[in-house]
Amino acid sequence: MPLSFWPVTNQRISLARKSSSTAAGRCNRSQPGNEENDRRTTMLPPFELLQPPSLDEALKMLAAGESAPLAGGTNLLPDLRAHGKAGGRFISLAALDQLRGIEHSEHRVSMGGSTTLSDILRDPLMPTAAPALVSMAEVFAGTMVRNAATVAGNICYGSPSADVVPPLLSLDAEVTLVSTKGERTLGLDDFLLDYKKTARRPDELLTAVSWTPPATGTANLFYKLGRRRGDAITVVGVAVTIVAEGNTCTKARIALGSVAPTVFRPQGAENALIGESLTAATIDAAAQSAAQECRPIDDIRASAEYRRHAVHMLVRRLLTQAWQTASGVNHDD
Repeated sequence: MPLSFWPVTNQRISLARKSSSTAAGRCNRSQPGNEENDRRTTMLPPFELLQPPSLDEALKMLAAGESAPLAGGTNLLPDLRAHGKAGGRFISLAALDQLRGIEHSEHRVSMGGSTTLSDILRDPLMPTAAPALVSMAEVFAGTMVRNAATVAGNICYGSPSADVVPPLLSLDAEVTLVSTKGERTLGLDDFLLDYKKTARRPDELLTAVSWTPPATGTANLFYKLGRRRGDAITVVGVAVTIVAEGNTCTKARIALGSVAPTVFRPQGAENALIGESLTAATIDAAAQSAAQECRPIDDIRASAEYRRHAVHMLVRRLLTQAWQTASGVNHDD
């Protein structure tokens, strides 16, 4: 019997800010499990939770070793429940308000690592500063998860299905990493190394993500394909950015999720667009190239063949829409 796939629709709703506790202590409370997760265990194992009052203290704790940062916990805690062992030590970032928030200037947008998905939806300037990021946040999980899930947590988890990554990758975003030894900045594409592997060192925190806001003549779009209309892990995620000057494409970015070991840009497809007037044939050829550059797998959500076909169709659709928006030229999809 064939599987059914649904486009994930956008829904904008009002969200309340999740409060955070600053109390330190050891967390060993049993909690009910999720039957959709690994059934071998249904309780969180005991673990130590450190809650530093400042960023400097958090960095010192990380430098001491044998601990890991904990932000929203929407990935880490389910993993801990399924596979963790007692005795882990985590550093809560909940009290560090300097890691949360979005700053806008004429030439740069900077978003703190602990900014939540709900924060993105509440920011009135984000629909123009990062349209694809807002579209992604609107279909990211449910209200409770959006209130907790952070930008840095989603990026640093390194999953190929991380929904935050494709929109940011399509905007040439950079990440800022800080430790007691100093600060460094990496392009997001250089930060993502392999499946659940990033360039973050054990003593570093991802404190911010930044990018140049889209200029006139730019279109930035995102689309998520999932197994059901509600909360769903991404089957294929696509973000595109197109910049048009007159009837010529001067910049093209395509970011693909869930079709390779990490979210990536099919640069052959991008190069086929730059310097061209994007006719329907040119767009279709680039979409085919994007599908060929993928390395999808078969899993319980979709086959590799289906994912490759979906990439072709979705990239073609989004490029067509983006070109129409950026240039004003219309093509039949």
